[in-house]
Amino acid sequence: MSEVKSLKESLEYGKTFDCVQCGYCLPACPTYETMEKETHSPRGRINMIKMVAEGKASLEDLEEPIEKCLGCMACTTVCPTDVQYGDLLEAAKETLENNRTKSKRQQKTEDFLFGSFFPSSSWMTRLGNATWLYQVSGLQKAANTLRMTSMAPLHLGEFEKVIPAQPSPKERKQRNRRVKPDGTSTAKVAFFTGCVMDSVFFRTNQNTVELLRLSGAEVILPEKQTCCGALHAHSGKVEMAREQAMENIKAFEEEDVDYIVNNAGGCGARLIEYDHMFEEGTDWHKRALAFKEKVKDISEVLVELDNLEFSKEVSKEITYQPSCHMSNVQRVKEPPRLLMENIPGLTLKEMNNPDFCCGSAGIYNIVNYEDSMDILDVKMADVKRAEPEAIVTTNPGCLLQMKLGVEREGKGGDMQAVHLVDLLMEAEPRPRS
Repeated sequence: MSEVKSLKESLEYGKTFDCVQCGYCLPACPTYETMEKETHSPRGRINMIKMVAEGKASLEDLEEPIEKCLGCMACTTVCPTDVQYGDLLEAAKETLENNRTKSKRQQKTEDFLFGSFFPSSSWMTRLGNATWLYQVSGLQKAANTLRMTSMAPLHLGEFEKVIPAQPSPKERKQRNRRVKPDGTSTAKVAFFTGCVMDSVFFRTNQNTVELLRLSGAEVILPEKQTCCGALHAHSGKVEMAREQAMENIKAFEEEDVDYIVNNAGGCGARLIEYDHMFEEGTDWHKRALAFKEKVKDISEVLVELDNLEFSKEVSKEITYQPSCHMSNVQRVKEPPRLLMENIPGLTLKEMNNPDFCCGSAGIYNIVNYEDSMDILDVKMADVKRAEPEAIVTTNPGCLLQMKLGVEREGKGGDMQAVHLVDLLMEAEPRPRS
């Protein structure tokens, strides 16, 4: 009985009863659509969690349904009983992680990746610089000519093709940690750079700072910030995710700012849930709540400051692929569209189902590649119906996934995928006169 009771506690058993098994979640769930299994739907996963907690199924039975979940949270937007699916999913992942037996080699690898690599700005910088060298030295061209990338593990060779051109180490070093507008500051903001965004999409980050500056904001990049912890939480390493949260809260408390700005839907979703990681009434919970109140997506801040106009016409037909975590967790939907509407010459062509997940979901497209590609194929069929010249998104994982989708469809010559920030910069923004 003690084992069952322990599982009931760790799996948040009490919250499973909020699900009445009505099935409203089924049409919203990407994995249910592509896998067509009840166990790969939200209500099926919740029922499996309940069965494991009651001792009617094993943790081994739970592993595949939970690991195949994208965590897109689309189910939470249609649930009539407000099931806290995110809490149940995270609890299940943590429980599975804590009950796994791993080899010493696997444990050391994970300790390095999650404990040292992703949280370290220096490691992220080394990754960006190494990628730059790979691209400019001719190694990338040679590797593709000789088809060496096909030997990369976990299908990483596919993603290598869509990584954008990287800035030189000199360009990275020239970054300013504090940037002021030309005139009087109308706001003071801190920018959350992220780990993947800063290493792979450094120029998008620089464009984000410039958009904020042009909008009249003083922008600060806290040096002690670290990974948001999303990758850790998605992998069941909740304690490590909590440590990242504490580091970021401390780093951003050092400056009195109006907003903590991010440009990655997944990071933003994790940042606004920091308060969930600490017990109510504790000092850390209070600090996390204060932190959360300041977190905003770049699109929200630009719309609120309302100080940009665009001087260049962008005669382009685009479709918008919303980030699931930005729409379903942060509940930020209209600001990106409002910004795009202000770009002269731009035509927005809607997909039939723009809110359907692209299949990226953190590292899901790496560890569950085939399943991710099935979901991406559904998304790209919708994209092709819209026939855009560009797909606009607001999250690094989504951006790489959509770039890969374009290549898989053989559309690289007449379609591109871009971050909203880079699209705005293409329209040559300037302070409103």
